[in-house]
Amino acid sequence: MKVKRLERCITDVSAWCASKRLQLNGDNTELLWFGSTTHLRQVSPTRSTTVNNNVIQPETVVRDLEVWIDSELSMHDHVSRVAQTCFFHLRRLRSVRRQLSHDVSVKLVFALVLSRLDYCNAVRAGLPASTLAPLQRVLHAAARLVLDLKPRDHVTPALRELHWLPVAQRIEYKLCLLVHKALFIHTPDYITGLLARVASIRTRSSLRASSNGDLYLT
Repeated sequence: MKVKRLERCITDVSAWCASKRLQLNGDNTELLWFGSTTHLRQVSPTRSTTVNNNVIQPETVVRDLEVWIDSELSMHDHVSRVAQTCFFHLRRLRSVRRQLSHDVSVKLVFALVLSRLDYCNAVRAGLPASTLAPLQRVLHAAARLVLDLKPRDHVTPALRELHWLPVAQRIEYKLCLLVHKALFIHTPDYITGLLARVASIRTRSSLRASSNGDLYLT
């Protein structure tokens, strides 16, 4: 039933594109089934679909805006790929670290490593610490590189000296910043419309959360 519904949606989208003199490119279309392991068993993982006479086979991982999404939304592949790329750049920087000043090292680490740690990091919200561990190791390695620490030196004081938040707190900070902008700074309507104060909802105005200034995701 779910497969048939998806195929009808694809047919409708293709018809709409044709009415606007557009073409749905089947060669650039990817198919990914989302769900838990149990739910994915109910939908055959090999079940393909058709887009403009192109047979699309399901993928286990797809990329969207440099974010790798897997069928169970575990984000293991995404974290692994980001960590691998960051360590690659750290190895390159380490080979020339002695020729760089402290300020230049910080700027290069921000540009090549931390920017990748922070890019779309809101999609990692709620992930367990074990999943985020590779990214935390990247942050530690970057701090050791910038401050030229020895292998046995503690990295926590280094993070404090650099004013670098741990990975989990960087994600939380990004979310808090987005919420602040949505509430107090002009943002697009599709972002502002996602948030509502609990006190403004009639059916929830009597709840304790309404007096705490809590927000409701619409």
